[in-house]
Amino acid sequence: MDLEPLNIENEVMEFAIASGEEDNGLDLEHNDEYEGYNGEMAENSSSLARDSLVLNGDPNLEPSERMEFDSEQAARIFYNSYARRIGFSTRVSVYQRSRRDGSIICRQIVCSREGFRREGGENRSKRQRTVTRVGCKAQMTVKKQNSGKWAVTKLVKEHNHELVPPDKVHCLRSHRHVSGPARSLIDTLQAAGMGPSGVMSVLIKESGGINNVGFTKVDCQNYMSSSRQRTLGSGGQHIFDYLKRKQEDDPGFFCAVQGDSENPTGNIFWADANSRMNYQFFGDTVTFDTAYRTNRYRVPFAPFTGWNHHGQPVLFGCALLLNESESSFVWLFQTWLSAMSGHHPISITTDQDRIIRAAVAQVFPGTRHRFCKWNVLREAHEKLFHVNQSHLTFESEFQRCINLTETIDEFESCWESLLQKYNLMDNEWLQSMYNVRQQWVPVYLRDTFFGEMSITQGSDSINSFFDGYINASTSIQVLIKQYEKATASRYEKEVKADYDTINTAAVLKTPSPMEKQAANLYTRIIFTQFQEELVETLANPATIIDDGGSEALYRVAKFGEDHKAHFIKFNVFERKASCSCQMFEFSGIICRHILAVFRVTNVLTLPSHYILKRWTRNSKSGVIVDEHTLGLPGSSQESLTARYENLRREAIKYVEEGAASAHIYNVAMDALHEAAKKVYAAKEQVSGITPSTLVKECQLQSDSVELDNIIKELTADLENASQRCEAYRATLLSVLKDMEEAKLRITVKVHNTRLNLKG
Repeated sequence: MDLEPLNIENEVMEFAIASGEEDNGLDLEHNDEYEGYNGEMAENSSSLARDSLVLNGDPNLEPSERMEFDSEQAARIFYNSYARRIGFSTRVSVYQRSRRDGSIICRQIVCSREGFRREGGENRSKRQRTVTRVGCKAQMTVKKQNSGKWAVTKLVKEHNHELVPPDKVHCLRSHRHVSGPARSLIDTLQAAGMGPSGVMSVLIKESGGINNVGFTKVDCQNYMSSSRQRTLGSGGQHIFDYLKRKQEDDPGFFCAVQGDSENPTGNIFWADANSRMNYQFFGDTVTFDTAYRTNRYRVPFAPFTGWNHHGQPVLFGCALLLNESESSFVWLFQTWLSAMSGHHPISITTDQDRIIRAAVAQVFPGTRHRFCKWNVLREAHEKLFHVNQSHLTFESEFQRCINLTETIDEFESCWESLLQKYNLMDNEWLQSMYNVRQQWVPVYLRDTFFGEMSITQGSDSINSFFDGYINASTSIQVLIKQYEKATASRYEKEVKADYDTINTAAVLKTPSPMEKQAANLYTRIIFTQFQEELVETLANPATIIDDGGSEALYRVAKFGEDHKAHFIKFNVFERKASCSCQMFEFSGIICRHILAVFRVTNVLTLPSHYILKRWTRNSKSGVIVDEHTLGLPGSSQESLTARYENLRREAIKYVEEGAASAHIYNVAMDALHEAAKKVYAAKEQVSGITPSTLVKECQLQSDSVELDNIIKELTADLENASQRCEAYRATLLSVLKDMEEAKLRITVKVHNTRLNLKG
């Protein structure tokens, strides 16, 4: 089999050729063992929405050499989507690994009828199976580039067999599987006592026809049969042993099992102390990632994740979902919330499955619930496949309506005209998604914090902490190993980003004191985002259109784009502004439009209410993570991990500064010796603490609290006075500016008068 060689010295090739017994061809009478739950990954062809190349371009894009993708998985999904349109099934073939870190750097994706079935062998099935391998050469090879992108290095389009017509393509192996929402519905109907025929009838009605179900009745029967016996199998003991070890080693480790740990009937959840502390700092927005449901993972692994102060994925806990009924999801969410000390997030992102929706509504009633847009677009491709086939421009127009409309009125108008243009006014799926548009269309979600850098990003791809570590082929036996690798890698990346923020000076692009202030406050990546907005103010002038005294209305538009103006209400005395783009509310980073207003009103530094601490380099300081905030029993042993983490962070800073020179090193070492003596003395005193000593300490703490309150009140008064002074200063500057302009006009008139007299 041909595979383009890699000119990298430290690479090694490995082979992952599917077994000759695997049948991936057209199988209308499929009776093989069910593969939808534990089988190898064969992503749904409709998942092309994950890749931005397909999302934002032509939905009927043809593969070509040098085409680039964000990831290997994106390439596989794109090729499978192309295969669905053309009429063939796909599978993955040979790959290459890097000797440097063991990661896959080259992958070949082939037609499922590539090669020939191997004959012979002791374990050969007695049942005669249809020959589906006919030596087809069609394939696409992708290779990882230095930029991190994956490029097509070889492409063969020709097939040596007939292709499958559109009305039968849903029967091909790589284009059919029991999706996550279907699993939840099957579990619920099965629990109610309904058999396979009844379940399939409901699915056909719900999907609008058997072609839209996405799998066959035999697949449904096999899934229902496997669900009765679904357990962790031989890898279960490995998981429980790991959880037990972690509980012994990590006092802050939390885990829970639904049912008996010896014979679990539901879900398993765990979160280490680091995940729980991260939630205290960054738990304002959460993603519940159930990608395993749409990507046919062998292990039902679902993490809770968020974003840290560098915009990197951060972990809040993990679950193994052995049951997908509503009651199981309710248990999982309640358990997770308990591990996070009962602190509800501002927003949560999940897939749009109605059972998950019901569980979220029950457990998180005050949290803004958003559907992952990637999942919605994936389902749209399934449900509207016939429309895409008949109207080649529909999908791109549909996505423009969702992604590029900037106001609610604009979206409503665009949606209505789209349905009328393509005669889809009676489409049940579109109507159902329109009814919940406030939960997935970006323009409706701008008033809530989701921690994403741009509103148009809108969760195009779900926040996955484990990308590159856990995928469809990961077994339960290697799950924990990959989990440990991923958490270690993410930690290293966070430490590296912290180091870069502290030790590399930002390159300023303007003389603005606000830019210098932001460079010292924000982490490097967040500062870069802020800087981009600040620089854009040069091309986005602000014009006052209504001066109502304490509150003024401004209009901001980019040069040459007056039709895309944004409107900003600005309170002069409080220095607070609200923009129609709502970028600050959505991402926590102030927009160019408000910054343009600050520019013309002489607000020279960022007001404190526009500095979101979660994006600053000190985001993890000033919060004491103890047994109370973690919801742990009140003992010194239980808060050991929190104290260790705080000391470790401070020690790293101390070491970096202490190693700067020989003199500073000697001073640092002397200080450490003195500190060691004090720590030893404190340890000796701990055993001698008496009740009277504790009373005195409590009194001192009470006095300290009173002083802190007085300081806070004085600080607030000082801030208000500063704001008033800033407002008076701005008014004075405005008056001086008007006087200068008047003086200039008088000078020009005098000059013109003299010229006229001379003439």
